[in-house]
Amino acid sequence: MLTTPHLTKDELIKRVRLAGVVGAGGAGFPTHVKLNARAEVVIANGAECEPLLRVDQSLMENAADRLVLGMGYAMLSVGATQGVIATKKHYHGAVEAISKAIQGLEGLSLHLMESYYPAGDEKSLIHEVTGKVVPSAKLPADYGCVVLNIGTLLGIADAVESKPVTDKMVTVCGDVRQPLTRLVPVGTSIRALVKSTGSSVDEETHCVIEGGPLMGKLRENWDLPITKTTGGLVVLPRNHPLILKTGMAVERQVKLAMAVCCQCNMCTIMCPRHALGLGVEPHKAMRAIANGNSALLGDVNGVLACCSCNLCTHYACNFGLTPGTVMTNLKNALQKAGVRPVKEENVCPDPSLETKRIPLSRLLARMGLSKYNTPALFVEEPLTVKEVELPFSQHIGQPAKPVVKTGERVRKGQLVADVEENKLGSPIHASIDGVVNQVTQNALTIRGQEE
Repeated sequence: MLTTPHLTKDELIKRVRLAGVVGAGGAGFPTHVKLNARAEVVIANGAECEPLLRVDQSLMENAADRLVLGMGYAMLSVGATQGVIATKKHYHGAVEAISKAIQGLEGLSLHLMESYYPAGDEKSLIHEVTGKVVPSAKLPADYGCVVLNIGTLLGIADAVESKPVTDKMVTVCGDVRQPLTRLVPVGTSIRALVKSTGSSVDEETHCVIEGGPLMGKLRENWDLPITKTTGGLVVLPRNHPLILKTGMAVERQVKLAMAVCCQCNMCTIMCPRHALGLGVEPHKAMRAIANGNSALLGDVNGVLACCSCNLCTHYACNFGLTPGTVMTNLKNALQKAGVRPVKEENVCPDPSLETKRIPLSRLLARMGLSKYNTPALFVEEPLTVKEVELPFSQHIGQPAKPVVKTGERVRKGQLVADVEENKLGSPIHASIDGVVNQVTQNALTIRGQEE
């Protein structure tokens, strides 16, 4: 399975660190740290958690052999005897390609899932594959598992060959002429990627959600860059209900909660993390906010265990309220205050867990997105851009520090910002050939060379 079976764990981890590989699915956790664990099974997360996005299924279909190679290196590093590639049954092209790639390879298997949300949530995925529930204050490695995104595994395969992370596969979809899943240099502007679809839309008439429609962030500034963790851009008219709800001011959300929330607790009943037995209860958060009384919040562990999937906001609540945002804000405030979850044992999932899973088709219909659920043309050649902006913080941990200066010529793949070896973080590499145009406290820009 491995092209260099003599590679030691330490050397593999070093190459992954130097290549700047981080969790490509959105979290951005430095991958070399994950690979320093011990586990019995490595799970490849090919469930593509968010609807409308096509990155993982496209990569599995078009780069199955390299995915298997990356899986092999990950298994080697953590000492795993099993590697499970988990994806959805209806990704027919991906399933066929992966099945062919793992044929005859000992220890590798394919786990097929139904199309529900949020299938790609790490804790939901672990339970789906292994039957185990990872409680609050515990890590997947504590239960013998390491979960890696498809793009991350491809990044591992590249890193072993000394290829740093310089490009990112991104789906751009929604109200655009030609939805695309394409490779772009890290640091490409949102504007340039949207323009590559052949659309003439702009900020006057449309908004962009970076990420997926449920967990993504509203980006009013289209000059912001694509980062190592960007998986999608969802372009929607400004008057679309999803844009109006996502962009609602926090003060208005609180007022609506005070005026409208009837404590029906549908948000809790339909919460995926609550169904796993993790005590997430959004209705209590709404009650606490509406009454201005933190004593009504309930179990703090439940707040900290929220995965911010926003199913409660976009599907469960019949009154258009935003319990997902409330939970996320409370979770962030608790974490900032240094509150940590209390260790739990023997977490028991709801016996009705499977019946509470929400099919993606029903979720998309509820959100008014069904018409945008169309194929996205796969484009493997990187988009050509004249300038990139590389933020120093594209990962969890300490921001990278620049190692180049304004006016310096750089080549694609060259190290431009680094993190001390003993600090949690990840280096940044030039994604195009060019000249360093500007270095600020938070980012640097590279202007491409004139032909």
